[in-house]
Amino acid sequence: MKYQLESGWLAGARRVPSPHCDQRPADTPIELLVIHCISLPPGQYGGSHIDDFFSGALDVDADPYFEGIAGLRVSAHLLIDRHGRVTQYVPLDKRAWHAGQSSFCGRSDCNDFSVGIELEGLDSDSYTDAQYQALAEVTAAIMLAYPGITADNITGHSDIAPDRKLDPGPGFDWGRYHTELSALLSDTA
Repeated sequence: MKYQLESGWLAGARRVPSPHCDQRPADTPIELLVIHCISLPPGQYGGSHIDDFFSGALDVDADPYFEGIAGLRVSAHLLIDRHGRVTQYVPLDKRAWHAGQSSFCGRSDCNDFSVGIELEGLDSDSYTDAQYQALAEVTAAIMLAYPGITADNITGHSDIAPDRKLDPGPGFDWGRYHTELSALLSDTA
């Protein structure tokens, strides 16, 4: 397997540590994976703006859009860019600030028990082959490390915060993702 978990970090992923995280509540197992999307500015891909945003170092003068998100303290555990490159911001055993006000199967505060993965994109866009491949590989590694995350416990940001969020959006092919993930998991069994 390409990715393996070591002390909360995925071996093989690029690391850009974020200060926007904290400890999970004691005795709270990790049982949910949430898929998001992000691009900064919206619709523009590449560059360092996402790294800067999650690191609290975004230059608000670099684009007019950034004025509206200045001062936000958010992060995700992982980002998968358009080329399938994986960047990790927060160790998986820590709480990243990605879900906000949210609920899954009657449990609120999804940040407490979830891993957040951002795909570089827009909720109105489609995703690349490289992103699907990397997402399946990363998910398989996470599921092996955290068996509480099952296929039924993988969801989109739109499902846990339906009144606020649309991501990963209609361009995300859930069937393709689950097919690729199932094939990887059957190879590791």
